[in-house]
Amino acid sequence: MDSRFIDTSLSYNDDKSEDEYAFVRALRMSGGDGAYSYSANSHLQRRVLSMAKPILVKNTQEMMINLDFPKYIKVAELGCSSGQNSFLAVSEIINTINVLCQDANQNPPEIDCCLNDLPENDFNTTFKFVPFFNKELMIATKTSCFVYGAPGSFYYRLFSRNSLHFIHSSYALHWLSKIPDNLENGEGNVYITSSSPQSAYKAYLNQFQRDFTMFLKLRSEEIVSSGRMVLTFIGRNTSNDPLYRDCCHFWTLLSKSLRDLVFEGLVSESKLDAFNMPFYDPNVQELKEVIRNEGSFDINELETHEFDLGHSNCDYYYEAGSNEANCIRAVTEPMLVAHFGEDIIDILFDKYAQHVAQHVNCKNKTSVSLVISLTKK
Repeated sequence: MDSRFIDTSLSYNDDKSEDEYAFVRALRMSGGDGAYSYSANSHLQRRVLSMAKPILVKNTQEMMINLDFPKYIKVAELGCSSGQNSFLAVSEIINTINVLCQDANQNPPEIDCCLNDLPENDFNTTFKFVPFFNKELMIATKTSCFVYGAPGSFYYRLFSRNSLHFIHSSYALHWLSKIPDNLENGEGNVYITSSSPQSAYKAYLNQFQRDFTMFLKLRSEEIVSSGRMVLTFIGRNTSNDPLYRDCCHFWTLLSKSLRDLVFEGLVSESKLDAFNMPFYDPNVQELKEVIRNEGSFDINELETHEFDLGHSNCDYYYEAGSNEANCIRAVTEPMLVAHFGEDIIDILFDKYAQHVAQHVNCKNKTSVSLVISLTKK
């Protein structure tokens, strides 16, 4: 069979049930532009992109200079999801290139931009913004960018060898290619907590190490020598106790909300115990170790920033709870529907908003944003 037609969105095991197939395929953000869509509830992600701007600009400038102002640039946005956020980093890269070329009296390069996400991603909503994106670009820089879609998992090869000059990914690489094998979490938790066994942490860490190592290996084949990557993760700032997550951790609150539904008889305990997030929040040491061991990239910068869900901008606890509930719903609803069905979703996130409101003043947060820039050796 022609390899172009093989489904490589995620790796599947033959012994998986149809429910598990559906769950893995649902690893995407909520599409469209409705009230609960990712497009309408990705303010956190927008703030994160703004926070990473200095590193993005610096590495774009250094890439252009080190490659001696190439006449053609190919940029990839990995895990683009849907909506206007998909173009924010690309716009910054293009603006930086144009300003640099003007200052150096160089002609600006032609630029290809490849937007990547899993095949089930809502590319249609994203592509509706392309004419607006190009119009704004022409007004600001007098140049245009050629935008393409690149559906597929970034844990597989996506591009031809030595074809990319710059790769950007924000809040995508903490998602794993699958739920770890032999995972024993239990007790109604969808992710690691202080009550989880050490084996759960090791299973998640091992899966992250395998996935991120594969990501680096594949990107090293696709990116040119001295090409750059700027990657942003949700990470954690704890190293002494790898199981500890604070009381207002987003997955801890989701677990509490689901347990409320078990108590009310709306979800079975066995159904909840069978649900785990394909997610891992590495700390700085774990991130560096994988990069060093894989060996294809040098680390330029690695910054740690506060994980800000925007509660300080809310006047009322209820508003903070509602905003965070909508944010987490936009990220998780396809997965939750695939496993639990649609009927519980509204009730679940009402519960979630209530739990957030009770923990708005939590200061001892374990989640951080990690921004790292890499150069291919």
